Amino acid sequence: MKINWIKLENIRSYKEQEVKFPVGNTLLSGDIGSGKTSVLLSIEFALFGLQPGQKGNSLLKNGEEEGGVTMEFEIDGNSVVIERRLKRAKNVSQSYCSIEIDGEKKELSVTEVKDKVLELLNYPKEFSKKQNLLYKFTVYTPQEEMKQIILQDPDTRVNTLRHVFGVDKYKKILENVSIIAAKIREEKRLKEGMTLNLEKEKEELINKKIGIEEKKSNLVDFEKIFGVKKNIRDGIQIELNELSKRREEKIKLEQEVEKSGIMISNKNDSIVSNKNSIQNLNGQIAEVQKLEFDESKLERLHKEIEENKKKVSEYNGKMLELSSQVNSLKFKNEDNEKIKEKLVHIEVCPTCLQDVNEQYKNNVVQKMDTNSSENLKKVALLNSEKEKLDYSIQSVENLNRNYEKEIQDLNVLKLKLESLEEKKKLISELEERNISIEKDIQILQTQMDELRKFILEMQKYGSLYEDKRVLLDSALNEERLAEIKVAELKKEIDFFWIRIQEFEKKISEGERVRNELNYLGNLENWLSEKFVPLISRVEKNVMAKLKQEFSNLFSEWFGMLVSDNFNVHLDEDFTPIIEQQDYELDYNYLSGGERTAIALAYRLSLNQVINSMLSKIKTRDFVILDEPTDGFSDQQLDKMRDVLQELNVGQLIIVSHEQKIESFVENIVRFEKVAGTSGIAEISGEETLHSI
Repeated sequence: MKINWIKLENIRSYKEQEVKFPVGNTLLSGDIGSGKTSVLLSIEFALFGLQPGQKGNSLLKNGEEEGGVTMEFEIDGNSVVIERRLKRAKNVSQSYCSIEIDGEKKELSVTEVKDKVLELLNYPKEFSKKQNLLYKFTVYTPQEEMKQIILQDPDTRVNTLRHVFGVDKYKKILENVSIIAAKIREEKRLKEGMTLNLEKEKEELINKKIGIEEKKSNLVDFEKIFGVKKNIRDGIQIELNELSKRREEKIKLEQEVEKSGIMISNKNDSIVSNKNSIQNLNGQIAEVQKLEFDESKLERLHKEIEENKKKVSEYNGKMLELSSQVNSLKFKNEDNEKIKEKLVHIEVCPTCLQDVNEQYKNNVVQKMDTNSSENLKKVALLNSEKEKLDYSIQSVENLNRNYEKEIQDLNVLKLKLESLEEKKKLISELEERNISIEKDIQILQTQMDELRKFILEMQKYGSLYEDKRVLLDSALNEERLAEIKVAELKKEIDFFWIRIQEFEKKISEGERVRNELNYLGNLENWLSEKFVPLISRVEKNVMAKLKQEFSNLFSEWFGMLVSDNFNVHLDEDFTPIIEQQDYELDYNYLSGGERTAIALAYRLSLNQVINSMLSKIKTRDFVILDEPTDGFSDQQLDKMRDVLQELNVGQLIIVSHEQKIESFVENIVRFEKVAGTSGIAEISGEETLHSI
C-alpha cells in the first residue's frame, strides 16, 4: 500500500489543504499543535470512518457545518480514491461515502466502504465490526497509546494482544465447545428418555408377531367355514330361483286370464254399442223416408235471390248519386259563406280596381242568401229520397235472408236422402261385426278355461317357494355371521400389522436414537478428552511462540535504541521486564527517553510479529511513527537513523518536532498554524510536494 495524497476540508484546524506523500521516508514537522497529528487522524478516518466511541466533532472544524477528507492510495497496482464527508446537525455524523477504483466510482454506505477497504487491505473479516486495532498496531499507533498498553493490567493487555494476533479465536473455540458440550449433554438426556422403553417395546413386538400368526391360523379356519356356508346358501338360492320362475309363470297365466276377461268384457260392450248404432240408423232411415224434396223450388229460390241482389245494386247506385248531389249543394253553401265573409272586408274590386259600395255588397249578399236557401230545400228533398231508397234496400235484403234459409234446409234434406244407402250399408257391416265378435268371445272363453286349469296345477309352487325362502334367510344369516367373523379377524390382523409396523418404526427410531446417543457420548468424550486439550495446547504453544518471537524482537529493537547495559524481555503476560545487573527495574522509575524507547521497541516488535503472522496483509510496507523520539537524548536520536534503516518499508511517515530527525529522512513537510488555521509552510526533499 502507498498513499499518494490526501485533501482536508474543514478538518480540525485545517480550512482546505492537500498533502502529497512520496515513496520512502517523509517527515511531518512543525511545532506542537501545528496540525501534524490531524493529517494522521484524517488518513485513518479516510480508510475506516469514525471509530466506535469517536465523535464527529473531534474532526469537523469548529463553526463549520460540513467538511470531509479525500485520499488516493495505490494497492496492487490499482488506484483507489476514498471520499468521506461530515455534516453537522444535532451531532456531527458521516453524510456521504464513496470509493473509486481505477476510475469506477461507487457511492456506498459507511459500513460498505469500510468492508471494501478491509478487503483491499486483505485484513481478516473478523476485523470488519471491530475497532481498527490491526491498523493501529501495524501502521499507526500514537506513542501515548502504546505506553498505555504497556501500563495496562496484564489481563487487559493479554486480551488485547490475543485479539490483535487473532489468537482469541482459540478462546472462542473453547467457549463454543463449552456451549456445544452443554447442548450435547441436554440432547443426551432427551435421547436417553426416548430410548428408556426400547427393550420393553422389543418384547411387545415379539408378542404382537406371535399374536398375528395365531389370528392368521384362525382366519384360515373361518374362511373354510364361510366357504361351506356360502355353498349351502348358493344351493338354496338356485332352488329358490327355479321356484321363483314357476311362481312368475303362474302370475303371468293369471295376468293372461285377467286380460282375456277384460277383452271379453270389451267385446260384449262393442256388441251392445253396435246394436244401439243399428237401432239409431234404422230410426234415422224411417224419419228421412217420410220427407219429400222439391228440386224446382230450390232453383226458383236461387233465381229470386239473384234478382233481389240486382235490385239492391241499382238502389245503391241511386243512393250514391243522391249523396253526391247533397254534398255538392253543401259545398256551394259553404263557398257562399266564405265569399260573404271576404266581401265584408273588400273596399276595391280586384278585377276592375273600382270602389265597391255598400249597396252592391248588400245586393250580392242577398243574392247568395237566396241561392243558399234554395240549395237547402233541394238537400231536404234529396235526403227524403235517400230514406225511401234505404228502406227498399233493407226490405230486399231481409227477403234474401229468408230465401237463403229455405235453400239451406232443402240442401240438408237432400244430403239426408242421399245418405240413406250408406246408412243401410253401415247397418249391414255392424251386424256382421257383431257375429265376428261373438265368435272371438267363444275362443277367449275356451282359452280362459284352459289357463285356469294350469293355474290350479301350479298352486303348489307357492308354498314350496315360501319354505325355501325361510331356508334361504337362515342360510344367509349363517353365511353373514361367518363373513363377519372373517372380516373381524382380517381387521384384527390389519390392526395388529399396523401396530407391528408402528413398533418396528418406533424401535428403528429408538435404535437410531441409541446410535446417536452413542455418537454424542463419543463426541462429548472426544471434545473433553482430546479436542479441548489439543486447542488449549495449540493456543499455549502459539502464545509461547509469539511471546518468544515478540520478546526477542523487543530486546533487539530496545538494544538498538539504548546503549546502557540493559537486559529486556517479556514475561508471560507480555509485560516488558527491564533488568540491569540482575536487578529488575520498575517502568515508572525509568527516564522519559527510556520509557519512550520501551514503547517504540514494543511498537516495532508488535508490527513485525503481526506482519509475520498475517503475511498477506497489504499494509506491511506502510508505517506511521507519531513522536517516536519524545524524551530521547542526542545519543538516542543518533540511533534512530539505524532504526529507520532497519525498518526497510516502502513508505514511512514520521511525525516529530525534533530537527535532528530531518537529517535521517528523504522528504520533509513542515506545518505551521497561523491565526488558528493550519497549513503547509515548507516542503523539501527528493520530490516536490504541492499544497492547494
